[in-house]
Amino acid sequence: MTTVHITLYGIPNCDTVKKSRAWFTAQGLDYTFHDFKKQGVPAHRLPSWITAVGWEKLINRQGTTWRKLDANAQAAVQGQDSAAALAQAQPSIVKRPVVEWQVDGHTHISVGFVPTQWETWRASTASV
Repeated sequence: MTTVHITLYGIPNCDTVKKSRAWFTAQGLDYTFHDFKKQGVPAHRLPSWITAVGWEKLINRQGTTWRKLDANAQAAVQGQDSAAALAQAQPSIVKRPVVEWQVDGHTHISVGFVPTQWETWRASTASV
């Protein structure tokens, strides 16, 4: 039997997170919500997120939090380690939502609202 566990990471008042949560609910998919504001960005998950999507995609450099950083703080983000440190210090800097779709020990990771990707994972899960 296939075991699926979905975790959606984000901030509850983020419009993209709201849209994503509504999509999962409408699809009848159970998921766990991890609130960055209350629970922080999980340091032990950051390496796998960065490996899967790249630090450049994970760090939202178009958002308000990035724009509020001074030029020196922005310039200091040069790679995986500095991006991970910034994500820990400023949870709102992470592009949202991060979705982990775990199927029988394998984890798929996405960033942002990507229902076509989630549909692909869902379809592949159904065929297992």
